[in-house]
Amino acid sequence: METLRFDSGSLEETEAFLSEAYTPMRIGGSPEDSRARITRRAAGGLVSDRLEFGYTMAYDAGCLHRICLVTVHEGSFADTTGGGERHFGPGETFLLAPPDRPYRGEVRGARYTITMFDPALLAEAAGTGGGFRGPVRFTGQRALDPAAERRLGSAVAHVRDHVLAAPGEEVPPLVVATAARHLAAVVLTALPGTVLDDRPVPVDGRDAGSGTLRRAMAFVEENAHRDIGLADIAAAVPVTPRAVQYAFARHAGTTPLAHLRRVRLARAHEELRAADPGTTTVAAVAARWGFSHPGRFAAEHRREYGTAPARTLREDAR
Repeated sequence: METLRFDSGSLEETEAFLSEAYTPMRIGGSPEDSRARITRRAAGGLVSDRLEFGYTMAYDAGCLHRICLVTVHEGSFADTTGGGERHFGPGETFLLAPPDRPYRGEVRGARYTITMFDPALLAEAAGTGGGFRGPVRFTGQRALDPAAERRLGSAVAHVRDHVLAAPGEEVPPLVVATAARHLAAVVLTALPGTVLDDRPVPVDGRDAGSGTLRRAMAFVEENAHRDIGLADIAAAVPVTPRAVQYAFARHAGTTPLAHLRRVRLARAHEELRAADPGTTTVAAVAARWGFSHPGRFAAEHRREYGTAPARTLREDAR
């Protein structure tokens, strides 16, 4: 995992750092007695930054080319992109700007978190949820309602406090990939937007038959240890992502990604049964199979196998 720290009272140094870390920008302010402090933790294209500005910093920035979510802890933001002011305060998580548009505004004595990921994950999440094609276009910065705001804040906190929490430690690739895909799915449902070219992909009934399901399941079984998603499963069959979804729904009563998660849970269970409890931990096994939250992994394991994973490690490994 990449860890980077910045601490300066110089506007010139801060502008240079922000332009390198995000996108070319110009900033202004009067930080005579205050400093800008930034800590970055990043892995596999997923970025979590903690920032603190003790003064009002104006910014005029170019396109980010990434999905950038801001969670305000103290102080406030004023977004002035396109005229007018939109204010964001403590407790709010919002979209800083669409990835393909410049943005401007002010950070007003704020302490906040920035979380970023590749916009391509949104198109994949859109296909996973509804079988649509084309990029996603957001029509607003705030979540749709309080429940959506809570989901969005929780997903960001998971990345910040669990996935990218430990400085300098290597994060298993499956943990990063799973967290990024989950965050993208939450963003897609929490923020107002539309999928361009949102015509449903037609599905031939033959493409969604039991043969498709068998080939898809075989691919998942052989590749569960890799960072794969719906598009990869569909390409391996090969049929459209929508056909894979229909095949799982009709013949297995589940979804492709739910099946993938169950296979990974089974692999983790097998590894726990065979591992030496003196040299292996439940958290390490869970992380290797993409489960970044030990409590959730334990709950899923208990539902599926009727026992806690720690007990499986201690007793079945004898």
